[in-house]
Amino acid sequence: MPRRCNFRLELDFPQPLAGVDEAGCAPLAGPVVAGACILNRDKFPRGIDDSKNLPLEKREAIYAKLVKCSAWAVGIASVEEIDEINIYWARMLAMSRAVEALGFDPAWVLVDGNATPRWQRPSKAIVNGDAKCRSIAAASIIAKVTRDRIMLDHARDYPGYGWEHNRGYPTPEHRRAINDLGLTPLHRRSFGLVREIEARKAQPELVFERIEAGESFAPHHQPLSPTPIS
Repeated sequence: MPRRCNFRLELDFPQPLAGVDEAGCAPLAGPVVAGACILNRDKFPRGIDDSKNLPLEKREAIYAKLVKCSAWAVGIASVEEIDEINIYWARMLAMSRAVEALGFDPAWVLVDGNATPRWQRPSKAIVNGDAKCRSIAAASIIAKVTRDRIMLDHARDYPGYGWEHNRGYPTPEHRRAINDLGLTPLHRRSFGLVREIEARKAQPELVFERIEAGESFAPHHQPLSPTPIS
């Protein structure tokens, strides 16, 4: 049975061919990071697959080999850019930056997803490409490991949110921390869940006065003073 992730879909395209993928579209905090990778088809790490399918230790091990035997680069779109242009276009921006950071123009670019950035490059989008194309899968590993390390650094600056574990994704732990600790500069204000939490915390706290038994809920009025008779 052939491997699910291989070079088969890439063979019709000229080389050098770059695979491109991103990590970090769904989290509530942190940047979105894209990776671009051009593999040497005669010398590449075994076990390359969609980064989401790889356990942490194996992903890190493959990453360590990839950066030594392939041409690769990363592109980052900041939280401010995500909030300004939305996550879709920030994703496209990060992927464009990753390919530009290679330092030379690949003959073709294969992009994970259903659309490519608006660039003047020979390219094709492949849905679930990180599970089908080895070059895109390699790019997904580079993007994922890079972003995880960024969030680990941010976790030291903003303890209590669990970013060293959840990487900024909307886990129960992270959502509780936002409620308890508030938002940081790294939270994406354009995301609905973040806006919802921010709006809820901004509402004034209601203070209820206890009504003793027998007291009326009707409003109390001062009795009118009798009109003096002249």
